[in-house]
Amino acid sequence: MAKRKDASPNGIPQKRSRKSNLLNGEGDEESMQYLLTETSQNSHLSSGEVGIIESISLKNFMCHSLLGPFQFGPNVNFIVGNNGSGKSAVLTALIVGLGGKAVATNRGSSLKGFVKEGQSSAEVSITLRNRGPDAFKPVVYGDSIIIDQKISSDGVRSYKMKSKSGHVVSLKKEELISVMDHFNIQVDNPVSILTQEMSKHFLHSKGEGDKYKFFMKATQLEQMKEDYAYIIKTKTDTQHKLDKQDEIFEDLKRQYNEKEDRYKSLSSLDEMKNKLEELKHQMAWAMVFEIEKQIQPLKDRIQTEEGNTVKYDMKVTEWKDKVAEEEKTYKEICNQLENITAKVHVLQPQGTKLKEDENTKRKAYKAAETNLFRSKHNLKLLDRDREQLEKHTQELRHSISQISEADRTEKLRKIEKLGESLAALKDKDATLNQQNDLYQQAIYKYKEEHTKIRHEQEELCRTTDDKLRQLNSLKSSRTDRIKRFGEKMPAFLAAINEAHRKGHFVKKPIGPIGSCIRVKDPDLSLAVECCLKSYMLAFCCDNYKDEKVLQSLMSKFYPQGRRPLILVSEFGNQLYNTSIRAVNHPQFPSVLQVLEINDPVVANCLIDVRGIETVLLIKDSTVARDVMQAKNPPKNCREAFTRDGDQVFTNRYYSAEQTRAQYLSGDVEAEIRHLENEVENWKAKLRKYQERLHSVDEDIKQNEKLLSKTRESSRHNKENIRRLELEIADLQVAEEPQSTDIFALEEEYQDICKKIETSKQDTEKNKLIMEKCLEELKEAEHKYREHKDQINTITDEAEPLKEDLSKSDHEVEKSKHHRKHYEDKRKVHLDVIRRLKEDLANRENELKESVAQAQQIHAGRLEVRRSAKSLDTEISRLREKINTEQQHQGNREEIIRQYHEVVEKYKHISMQMKNLKKFMVLLGKIMSDRHKAYVKLRTYLSLRCKYYFDCLLLQRGYSGKMTFDHKTEALSIAVQPGDGDKAALNDMRSLSGGERSFSTVCFVLSLWGIAESPFRCLDEFDVYMDMVNRRISMDMMLKIADSQRYRQFIFLTPQSMSSLPVSNLIRILRMRDPDRGQTTLPYQRRNQEEEE
Repeated sequence: MAKRKDASPNGIPQKRSRKSNLLNGEGDEESMQYLLTETSQNSHLSSGEVGIIESISLKNFMCHSLLGPFQFGPNVNFIVGNNGSGKSAVLTALIVGLGGKAVATNRGSSLKGFVKEGQSSAEVSITLRNRGPDAFKPVVYGDSIIIDQKISSDGVRSYKMKSKSGHVVSLKKEELISVMDHFNIQVDNPVSILTQEMSKHFLHSKGEGDKYKFFMKATQLEQMKEDYAYIIKTKTDTQHKLDKQDEIFEDLKRQYNEKEDRYKSLSSLDEMKNKLEELKHQMAWAMVFEIEKQIQPLKDRIQTEEGNTVKYDMKVTEWKDKVAEEEKTYKEICNQLENITAKVHVLQPQGTKLKEDENTKRKAYKAAETNLFRSKHNLKLLDRDREQLEKHTQELRHSISQISEADRTEKLRKIEKLGESLAALKDKDATLNQQNDLYQQAIYKYKEEHTKIRHEQEELCRTTDDKLRQLNSLKSSRTDRIKRFGEKMPAFLAAINEAHRKGHFVKKPIGPIGSCIRVKDPDLSLAVECCLKSYMLAFCCDNYKDEKVLQSLMSKFYPQGRRPLILVSEFGNQLYNTSIRAVNHPQFPSVLQVLEINDPVVANCLIDVRGIETVLLIKDSTVARDVMQAKNPPKNCREAFTRDGDQVFTNRYYSAEQTRAQYLSGDVEAEIRHLENEVENWKAKLRKYQERLHSVDEDIKQNEKLLSKTRESSRHNKENIRRLELEIADLQVAEEPQSTDIFALEEEYQDICKKIETSKQDTEKNKLIMEKCLEELKEAEHKYREHKDQINTITDEAEPLKEDLSKSDHEVEKSKHHRKHYEDKRKVHLDVIRRLKEDLANRENELKESVAQAQQIHAGRLEVRRSAKSLDTEISRLREKINTEQQHQGNREEIIRQYHEVVEKYKHISMQMKNLKKFMVLLGKIMSDRHKAYVKLRTYLSLRCKYYFDCLLLQRGYSGKMTFDHKTEALSIAVQPGDGDKAALNDMRSLSGGERSFSTVCFVLSLWGIAESPFRCLDEFDVYMDMVNRRISMDMMLKIADSQRYRQFIFLTPQSMSSLPVSNLIRILRMRDPDRGQTTLPYQRRNQEEEE
């Protein structure tokens, strides 16, 4: 901070001669003497040496493209001009250029607002004087310091600190702050720079608190008050840290006590050394005893393990035989399946032929049956004709003598007419016979179709019922997934849990297996289900006792039909190591790899019984055939399954019976929707079959009605034919009742009898043919049924064989697993025996060495009852104690040195803590004293301000009073124009505008007298003054400026200042009226001599 230039330490005014060579102002010379005396000792200086502004220039700043450079005088400077000419821009640039914030200018809240619109940046350059003994880094900067500041349109500013020669010294803001501190320049102090807004806020404000703040800010008492508050806060924080140091000091005190104890604990070691030697002797022979104790158990264990070797050999042999037996069984089952497949392939063409033969025989039987029916019908008709002919002959003989000639002519006409009717009836009879045949064939065809549809309908009903049960199980599994495994499964699991709770099981059974697994790839769910089949519902038991308990429970819930399988295998917590025997294909996973199984018991069980580690899952059936049935199938792979559930072996292929996964499907809702659609489709098919069946029934009924109607029509038609024939015969007989006619009738009778005999023979023949066809049909049906039953029997035989093949395959893998298990155990067992023998040999050698070492330590064998570990612990403890004591005694100087160091440190820190506490007490007292001094200083400055204010008011003949209330932080000013002795004092609000402005100037000048700054700036101080007040105020400021030539004064005013006296200390900068096209605002100096 720069030193004060005035040297009036006690503030007592002294008489001095008034300078009149600068100004000829009027006023009370006696009063002004008091004010001017303050700076009398520095008035001999012609100008200030440090901190005053030499020049300033602006570019693209606010609304001005270019202002300056302005050359300021060292003492009084007036910047005059109309509004908008750039006066306030110069003052704003001065605040911003010296590091002030945008808010301090009262012209904007952000720096980017100072950049001229349309420009990318603004520049401000200020030159400060740097001379004399108080210069800042005179060697670096010289006589002037140039401060260049650039403000971007984004509000970012940068600094360049240059020397007088233009050399850049620094780009940091810290350097500018150092310069400001050194010159005591405070751009935010209203004493240094008083803007219009600041003046309105503080000086022209009606609030007494605002004036008090203005006083505190101008005298820097506000800063001092904040510093005191900061010191008090720091003192409080230091006290807290001091309290924490007390805790740390306690730890140091504890160390001090420990060192002191060690210092006092030095003692003798002879007794402990003798004790140590005795313990070493005992330790040597204790080692011998312990080794001897370890040898005998080793021998016993070796003997036991060698005896167990036979058991392992027997187990390995047993499982080798078991593997051979199971492989033989597996091969036999494979051969049986191949034979069955071959038989089915052979029988299938024969079955087709038998079916065709049956259909042929059935047709022949139907034809024979029709012929027999016709023969019987014709025989019946011939019998009836014979009876009628006999009757007619008798009647003819009776009436032969009664016919006249006239009747004969009438009868001939009737015979002709009846003949025509008879021909029509015979044609109709032929047509009716054809219709009868057609209706009979249609009825036979419809009955066959009816039987076929009824069988299909029954099969469809069973399928629909199965689908409905599956659908109900799936819907129930929404809330309970276990219901997917059967309606009885939840209750069965509850019974298992209850039995386990009661302790009926050694280990709780696990199942169903399907609920314990999850498929990683949902696309392979059907393949996994087809692979596991009945194992999806199986349960795992740890032992056969648990199996019996589970069987008894299962019989209650599954009394009839198929039950879930029970797999007995000892539970284990470790998953089998299948790395050697498992299939490992680079493209296709095994069933084990595609399943997520949390319980190793379930995984091990499926490995044992199904060999899931050797089953590949290949989605595409064609690829599966290529992989499995190639020359080199994958290693360790016995079979594979496709995504459709088809089973692929190396030499055969079986298609799956189910089409969708029932237990492992991930999306239950999708399965429910699919099953619902299937059920609806099956129901729709069932309805179609019912409709078709009803339609066939209707067709049969309709054809039977038509057949019955046709037969009835044929019967009536034949009766009409016989009637007409009889009538014609009667007329003919009546026409020629000669004996020849009777003879003809008799011949006809004989002919009919022959026809009857022929017809009987044909009937018997047709009957024999029909019976033969019936026997042939029954024989064909029997053969076809037997052939079909044979194929079904063979196919049924294949199903258990497939299951047996799968089980046999699992048994083979299980036997191999057990064989390898026992081979590995035998190998481990033999390795254990080998290591035990090696350990025994090492122990015996170690015993020999230990005995030799013990004899060297102590020749005679000692009987030791303590263990070597106990002796070793005591020896270590005693040795450690001896070493500790030896260290204490052998390094006595070190112990003493450490003790003294701790004592010294303890005393030092104790003293520090004590001194710090004293300092805190002293600091509190100092702060109390400083606060008192602060109060005195505040009082002193208040008195000085009052004094200066009264003196300045007397220049105009005013009287006034300035009242400070430091408790409420208020400052009230009362001024009365005229004779102060007679008029009463009034508040400044009752004054006119000019009088109030003059009083405000007096207040500012009184603050000038008690505050320090290298330059002072006032913006439009006389705007509300009349000519008289303006002249008096101006005289007062010029007198003060004349008395303080080491300070610089800058006044901004819209007045012309033409009434000012001519002096080389006054410089007037006239601003040109604003012009939109201007780039530089020229100015003209008042004093031409100054320009020279």
